[in-house]
Amino acid sequence: MKIAVVGVCASGKTTLVAGLKAAGFDAYNVAQEHSGIHDFWAKRHPDILVMIDATMPAIHKRRVVYWDESRLEVQHKRLADARAHADLYIQTDKYNAAEVRDKVINFVKEYRKRKTKGDENS
Repeated sequence: MKIAVVGVCASGKTTLVAGLKAAGFDAYNVAQEHSGIHDFWAKRHPDILVMIDATMPAIHKRRVVYWDESRLEVQHKRLADARAHADLYIQTDKYNAAEVRDKVINFVKEYRKRKTKGDENS
């Protein structure tokens, strides 16, 4: 099961993907926030699309950035299609990396259960 992760810069995509891979999941980072192609996230046909997000105050706590809220707004516009299609959206400001990873893992486990149950009823 392929898990695509999208989000704004410094939202924790790289850290989340590393954590998911370490836990045995097939996860990858999509640099959708840098692409003008609205459905760039869909290129590899993920089974699950996860979008993570962060506000400027949280971004500034995580890393030094030399851009402002206007760039974040541009990234949100570029991510609009991904957010509309996301199976899971997490605003990461109040969570640490392990908590975000665990939320995704729990979602994937529930998703698999629902999918398996749906397949059995078909």
